[in-house]
Amino acid sequence: MIEARRLHILRAVADHRTVTAAAAALYLTPSAVSQQLAALEQETGHRLVERSARGARLTAAGEILLTHANAVLAQLERAESELAAYGSGEAGTVTVAAFATGIGLVVAPAITELAASSPGIRVRVQDAEGDASLLMVLDRQVDVAVAVEYRGAPREDDPRLTRVPLYAEPFDAVLPVGHRLASAERVAVADLAKDPWIGPYSGNPCHDVVVLACEYAGFQPRLEHSSDDFRAVVYLASAAAGVALVPRSALRGMDLTGVVVRPVDGVAPTRRVFAAVRRGAENHPLLRPVLAALKAAAAPQA
Repeated sequence: MIEARRLHILRAVADHRTVTAAAAALYLTPSAVSQQLAALEQETGHRLVERSARGARLTAAGEILLTHANAVLAQLERAESELAAYGSGEAGTVTVAAFATGIGLVVAPAITELAASSPGIRVRVQDAEGDASLLMVLDRQVDVAVAVEYRGAPREDDPRLTRVPLYAEPFDAVLPVGHRLASAERVAVADLAKDPWIGPYSGNPCHDVVVLACEYAGFQPRLEHSSDDFRAVVYLASAAAGVALVPRSALRGMDLTGVVVRPVDGVAPTRRVFAAVRRGAENHPLLRPVLAALKAAAAPQA
């Protein structure tokens, strides 16, 4: 008999690609993870994980078992949801991981709505970038992720997650006031090819949006300054340190002294935001109202 918790450990190793990282995510020791993997291999009669200096990867047998593990774990989430509904589980705590702007745009308004419509639900919020928040959901560290589409993000048909689209927003060009294009009504990304750039660190989903926009315009941006805080990006632009592309919502209420903000000419780079839960958990009586409140809060942005 295969134990479900061992399937969860196998998936964590596949997601994190090292035993050490999977153990940290699951709040276990690496030796405990190794012991559970060894027990799973004994249960199945197959070698499931290959380890090397570069990390751990699943064998062909491990990949087969992972496919079934995703289905089994999703079914267990559904069972928990139905049992909670049977027990009228309309009171409890839901933990949401979201990036800073998403917290302001949809999470905080959703909390206000839930206080009136579902007073038994308490929401706890953790600030996390979109790529990190999805793993936090899969590792059961949080219940809901508000995340950003990025290169390498789980697809909509990923068997581990259920996604709920929230909103999409364009990026605007942020230029120093003395920039040669400051008086233009719109700015083409291609016209910024020779400028120094300011942008998020690699790994931040917005970094991918900026780099892809520049690649589509025919060049690689010369990123001279890096920050995941868009306020810092704007401050650097105001000091004429470079140009940037910034999500429109991140600029709201910000001190824009020293910069000009212009829409991008042509097809603007876009940040697509969605909520995600573990597949099978979308109908949990605690999570369903939270997802509905997030969707409602996002409607004005969509």
